[in-house]
Amino acid sequence: MSTELIDRTPAQDRAGVIIPWTQPGDRPDRERLAETSGLVEALGCNLAFLRAENVRKPSASHLLSGGILERLKEDIAASDCTLCVIDAALTPVQQRNLERALGTKVIDRTGLILEIFGLRARTKEGKLQVELARLSYERSRLVRTWTHLERQRGGQGFLSGPGETQLEADRRMLDRQLASLKSDLEEVRRTRGLQRSGRREAGFPVIALVGYTNAGKSTLFNRMTGANVFARDMPFATLDPTIRRMELPGLGDAALVDTVGFISDLPTHLIDSFRATLEETLEADLLIHVRDRSEESDEERKQDVLSVLKRLEDESGQELPPIIEAWNKIDLLPEDIQETLKLSARSGLQETPAVATSAYTGEGIDDLLKLVQLSIQDELSTFLVRVLPSEGAVRAWLYEYGAVYDEVVQEDGSTDITVGLSEKHEGRFRSQFPDSDLIATGNS
Repeated sequence: MSTELIDRTPAQDRAGVIIPWTQPGDRPDRERLAETSGLVEALGCNLAFLRAENVRKPSASHLLSGGILERLKEDIAASDCTLCVIDAALTPVQQRNLERALGTKVIDRTGLILEIFGLRARTKEGKLQVELARLSYERSRLVRTWTHLERQRGGQGFLSGPGETQLEADRRMLDRQLASLKSDLEEVRRTRGLQRSGRREAGFPVIALVGYTNAGKSTLFNRMTGANVFARDMPFATLDPTIRRMELPGLGDAALVDTVGFISDLPTHLIDSFRATLEETLEADLLIHVRDRSEESDEERKQDVLSVLKRLEDESGQELPPIIEAWNKIDLLPEDIQETLKLSARSGLQETPAVATSAYTGEGIDDLLKLVQLSIQDELSTFLVRVLPSEGAVRAWLYEYGAVYDEVVQEDGSTDITVGLSEKHEGRFRSQFPDSDLIATGNS
């Protein structure tokens, strides 16, 4: 049997999908069914059927059992399905036994997302990250293929016994591949670190878009930067991070980062493998959490995103940047609900500052840019600098690396400049212009 996770499924292939649930609180709602349907279609399969099944007593050998398994087998055969998706976590034994019982390829939720990621990866970095996640997942499932094989070693007598099993040999081979991929990704991480340092040295504030998959991050990214990043109404349309310059009112150039979308039950393999990419969010000066307010499960999806960010914060030991929210896709809501959301966002009563937006129509984008500007300025300290007519270099430096709020020309020809500076740029200014007075006046 091949060591590939699954064969690539052409568009004409058909998939049958089951979402198992045990407790009433776990019963999939309409949004979960739509999400799973979208994932299957994003893989390039035609959806033959999709249903939730109440599995009262999960089987250790198959997960599904009795009438549920028999019905699934009949539907798979009747629909000519070449793939069965179990939208849950399967053990290696359950996956192997289901394949034997159903006579078709079976993948679970992690396998499904991995396959979509494999199709979406375009850059070398993206492909490395997907391959690392795939091999990590595959290593835990070697029991499917090789448990019945072994290699005999030479020698005679009571202790000669079986030698290295094929399972052990394959695990060793995968370990070597994993070590090589981790080394390559460590180089990517170092390169990204240098790029981030370069952006910071240039004085660019870095803003990262985060959010649930298909919340409209890439469309919003294109609106804010004038870029033409691939944006589609499907899960994981963006996999590789994209960085573009943008103009912030009163602050000049900034860097905007579009990141991979999150999803409920995001596999651990993916979080670990995409750490080099996700570090972009930790290193940003500000996060914009893009929320699809037209989704009924918006609050649950918000918590899914925040839980992933919290895990990154805990594992890295690095504090998360400040967060604001873009309440996106309001154009899909009735007008009365749109107005309610806009009033709620403008009230400022919610815990996280927010702006109601439609990346599709452009509504609210200017207000979002103003909120970004104010949020960045909140992280700056404000100083008063007196600049003499002969100190044109000082004035130019302040405009390039700081946020200039005000200029007042004095009678003697000097200019008092009120400017916001980060802690790093404050130190650079004092070092580069030791004869200039930098008078702190508090936060901006």
